[in-house]
Amino acid sequence: MDSTAIDPRYPRVGQGRRMVGLLIDWALCYFITWGFFADPGTGAFTPIVYFLYLGQYLFFSVLGGATPGHRIVGLKIVSFSDAQMPTPRQALIRTALLAIVITAITFDQNGRGINERFSGTVLIRSRKN
Repeated sequence: MDSTAIDPRYPRVGQGRRMVGLLIDWALCYFITWGFFADPGTGAFTPIVYFLYLGQYLFFSVLGGATPGHRIVGLKIVSFSDAQMPTPRQALIRTALLAIVITAITFDQNGRGINERFSGTVLIRSRKN
């Protein structure tokens, strides 16, 4: 298959689902930070939420292939080559590139972000809705 062809194995996941999943995960991290680490008015609040988000993203990607937000909206991360759970290396690359936000919001014709292409992963629907 040529590199510009749309891959039929992985139908495109809508941006709405991706964003709702992200917002759920971000809200969870926000409230965990507020409850355990810092008040929203403090200068450390936003960095704590950000690093907690990245940590939970890596943790759940390795452990189950889906963050809590992904699970709620019916998505999961799989390896692009064999549709299996991502390896820890793939999850680490994906998370590190997610930290550079522009790589997660720049998509190819298959709907995959740069972070997905470089990590060899893809976000797919885990259930039919």
